[in-house]
Amino acid sequence: MLKLNKWKDPLLLLLGIGVSNLGAWVYLIALNLIVLDMTGSPFAVSVLYILIPVAALCTNFWSGSLVDRINKRKLLIYLDLIRAFLLLLLLYMDSLLLIYLCVLLINMASSIFGTTSMVYMTKLIPESNRQRFNSLRNFINSSGFILGPSIAGFLFLIGSPYLAIQLNSLALCISALIILLLPNLDNVKSDVVKTEKWSLRMIRNDWLEILNFSKSNWHIAWVYILFSGITVFMTGLDSLEAAFATRVLSLSDSTYGFLVSIAGIGIILGSLTNAIFASHLKTNILISFGAVFTPVGYLIFAFSQNFVWASTGFFTLAFALSFANIGFLTFYQNHVPVSIMGRFSSVFGVVEALLIIFFTAAIGVLAEFYSIRLVYIIGSFIFLASGFLVSITVLDKSKRDYY
Repeated sequence: MLKLNKWKDPLLLLLGIGVSNLGAWVYLIALNLIVLDMTGSPFAVSVLYILIPVAALCTNFWSGSLVDRINKRKLLIYLDLIRAFLLLLLLYMDSLLLIYLCVLLINMASSIFGTTSMVYMTKLIPESNRQRFNSLRNFINSSGFILGPSIAGFLFLIGSPYLAIQLNSLALCISALIILLLPNLDNVKSDVVKTEKWSLRMIRNDWLEILNFSKSNWHIAWVYILFSGITVFMTGLDSLEAAFATRVLSLSDSTYGFLVSIAGIGIILGSLTNAIFASHLKTNILISFGAVFTPVGYLIFAFSQNFVWASTGFFTLAFALSFANIGFLTFYQNHVPVSIMGRFSSVFGVVEALLIIFFTAAIGVLAEFYSIRLVYIIGSFIFLASGFLVSITVLDKSKRDYY
């Protein structure tokens, strides 16, 4: 049984995450369809996904140093409000280049937000409750998976994708208000620690500190790198998702939204399973199961010929992904010191971003010249091979003390 007095702030944090995530799903689907309708090109949609790692590259080499030295709660609020404002600007843009630029700025703010929120929630949640909290967080995110596309489909019927973007701006403002109600977990009275001068030398020293930590804790760094590979493959394959569903399978926009909702059901069931059996499921088992069966779901989707098989693939990959995410987040929070967590994720995020750019660009270009299905199938098989490598690594008996 959860003690409500101990879970008041975590539940409030989950509410803020849920509101923000709901708006983000509405925005993502709307933006994909806007660009696809404007250009008719799968590669143009892929650029939207490429901008995510590009934004990470623009921020990660320095943002970790900032996050570890700044008031986390204030920074989260500012980033929510900045993204809300940029989304409103997006409504007035009819140039593809300007849309890309605005999306890049939004993604830069989101990149810093992701790093900051991870550090904040790790400080807020005791180690004994992290696996259950991560399960509930996955459950909240999956609710956005279901409600987001449904709301987006409804908004497309009564208005336009631009209305969906307005809703996301409002959701970010509400998220900022909720975060304002959370406790301040930083001891510093000022926003930035004034005793340490902000400089390139400081950033360089931070990188050296993370590299030294990684050398001393190689298994932790290696698991992080391997799991980043899962993110790389998923981002690349997801960039073709809308084009595959609407052009290869000939699904309507609203049916595609429903397909994504089915994936949300998979994450909900996976998250609830983890929340209920959190004390019985080891993190290495969660990571191993998710790393193997997530690409299996992608393969089912890649070979599908109709909505039934496509939905089966979506459900499978989403159910398995919930296990992988919960296991990895718990492993990460339990083994990376919170004092360097911002810098650790930022340093390795640079490598991840470079790989995402390369892989997503390659998939987008190949999809222009070859069959979308063929490219999707090959990418899914390579993804499966990497999943087996992750599984072998985390199930290594000599590393059982980490789990």
